[in-house]
Amino acid sequence: MTPKRLWLIGCGNMGGAMLRQWIASGAVAADQVDVVNRHDRDLPSGVRQARSLPDGPLPDLVMLAMKPQQLDDIAAQWATRLGGVPILLSILAGVEEAALARRFSAGAIVRAMPNLPVGIGKGVVALHTDNADEATRAGVGALMAPLGLVEWVDAALLDAVTALAGSGPGFVYRFIDALAAAGAALGLPADQAARLALATVEGAGLLAAGADAPPATLADRVASPGGSTREGLNVLDKDQALFRLISETLAASTRRNAEMAAAAR
Repeated sequence: MTPKRLWLIGCGNMGGAMLRQWIASGAVAADQVDVVNRHDRDLPSGVRQARSLPDGPLPDLVMLAMKPQQLDDIAAQWATRLGGVPILLSILAGVEEAALARRFSAGAIVRAMPNLPVGIGKGVVALHTDNADEATRAGVGALMAPLGLVEWVDAALLDAVTALAGSGPGFVYRFIDALAAAGAALGLPADQAARLALATVEGAGLLAAGADAPPATLADRVASPGGSTREGLNVLDKDQALFRLISETLAASTRRNAEMAAAAR
C-alpha cells in the first residue's frame, strides 16, 4: 500500500517541493502530514508543523529531510520515539543506509535522491534499499511516482546519481545563465537574452524528452553542414571540451558525497 500518513523531519527546499507535489497530485492529504521544523515555513494549507513530533501512533512513513549534518542531533532527540516506524525514508545526501540503521530502528529504510523539479512533477527520484520487501518497495515507488521519473539503483551508484540528477539542475541553471550572458555579450539586451536562453533550454528539453532519437542525434539534426550551429558545436566538441568540463563537475560532486558519507559513518 502507498504510505498515506507521513511525518517529515525537516522541510526545506527539497522536502517542501516533494510535499507540495504530493498534496497537489492527491497522493497525500494535507491533514495526514506532520512536519517538524526549527521554525515555521510556508507549507500547504492543512499541514501541521511544530517543533517536536506529535503524540499518538507512528505514521506509515517518516522522512528525514533536514541537513545531513543534523543527523546525530535528530537521532539523539527522536530515535527512541521513532522506533519501529514501518518505513524510514531518507533524502540526506551521502548518508548511507548502514549509518541510518545504526541510529534508527525501522521496519524498512529507504534512501531517496530527488531533485528540485519534483515540485512540478518533472523531477528525478533515485531509490535504494537493502532490506525492504517487495510490498514496501512498491508502496514507496507509488508514493514517488507523482514526482517524476523514479529509478531504483544500486547503493554504490547513489553518489553518482546524486551528482548527475540531484545536483544536475544547479548545473543546468549555470548553463542557462552562461547562455544568456553570452547572448548579452553579442549585443542583446540582458533581460531579453535571459528570456531567450530560458525558453531555448525549456523547449529543447521538452523536445528531447519526446524525441525518437538520442540528444546527440538531435544536435546533428539542428546543425547543417557548414552552418552556424555546426561551428558552435565544433567549439564544444574540440578535444571533448564540454564532456571534460561536465565530467570534472560531476566528479567533484561525487567526491563531496563520499566525504559526507564518511562523516556520517
